[in-house]
Amino acid sequence: MSVPAFIDITEEDQASELRAYIKAKGADISEENSEGGLHVDLAQIIEACDVCLKDDDKDVESAMNSIVSLLLILETEKQEALIESLCEKLVKFREGERPSLRLQLLSNLFHGMDENTPVRYTVFCSLIKVAAACNAISFIPTDLDQVRKWIIDWSLNTEKKHTLLRLVYEALVDCKKSEPAAKVMVELLGSYTEDNASQARVDAHRCIVRALKDPNTFLFDHLLTLKPVRFLEGELIHDLLTIFVSAKLAAYVKFYQNNKDFIDSLGLSHEQNMAKMRLLTFMGMAVEFKEISFDTIQQELQIGAEDVEAFVIDAVRTKMVYCKIDQTQKKVVVSHSTHRTFGKQQWQQLYDSLSSWKANLATVKTSLQTLSPSA
Repeated sequence: MSVPAFIDITEEDQASELRAYIKAKGADISEENSEGGLHVDLAQIIEACDVCLKDDDKDVESAMNSIVSLLLILETEKQEALIESLCEKLVKFREGERPSLRLQLLSNLFHGMDENTPVRYTVFCSLIKVAAACNAISFIPTDLDQVRKWIIDWSLNTEKKHTLLRLVYEALVDCKKSEPAAKVMVELLGSYTEDNASQARVDAHRCIVRALKDPNTFLFDHLLTLKPVRFLEGELIHDLLTIFVSAKLAAYVKFYQNNKDFIDSLGLSHEQNMAKMRLLTFMGMAVEFKEISFDTIQQELQIGAEDVEAFVIDAVRTKMVYCKIDQTQKKVVVSHSTHRTFGKQQWQQLYDSLSSWKANLATVKTSLQTLSPSA
């Protein structure tokens, strides 16, 4: 693999020039190279490089990239501590300042290293932190399949794997990327076992609240299968999730009346919860009945007669329910509704439908062959 070179001189001369440059900026560092070798020089240069980051002149980028290029040619066993030191400085230095330079330096370091080098984990975590701080997460690779590959390539232990997934999740949430964030959180919770599920209480709690709060999330049954979420059984947060998974609006209203302070403590909006539960209740009704009267909708969803049509229109916009309004008959005619839960019964229904279609197609084929033997 080719290593980026920013200055066409020997490593020793490059280290010497960096020392002189940093000292001229006011750093307390000798201009003479250390007798301990390049890795000792780099340790001292990185320790004093804060002065470079304070300036905006055009030479700063070249000087910092020069440090990166020297890091990349060190032996692997000498890299880790120095890379961790540089990453820490780039993450913590006046958070919010010089974000493009810090991102570029970390990116050069990350992409300059061998793909399977474990210390890339440290660099990537730093990239995520800096990108999240300046709302630039879209420039960082966070695709879940890629992250899974890196977890394997870097041979991450359980703790580091959880740290990485949690960082990616929080960064995506901060940057308003709710859908990919939800996938990463499910991946994180799914990585726990029966033995360590209790350690994920905070993550499981956060996952549930984020899902309930997200205006575009309407299906929650997959969360109940996650071991850390199952560990919360018997607690109010699990009871609330269960309501959103399969119960009707009336169950939520009763829960809210008994646990108003709890809902408020979660940062959830009661009005938004009511709106979501109305849709979820309607989805359940639409699965069960192909025609629903306006009176039934009013009663089950606790809305006025004047609000029924507007509600149905909004429900159709979510694409969770497909139906038409029959104003003359004062009813809604359902063509399709998404199942709130998808278990054994739903799989059986799907199997029966596919079997029926297969039989019908066989009948059509037989009929065509009868009419035209060559068909």
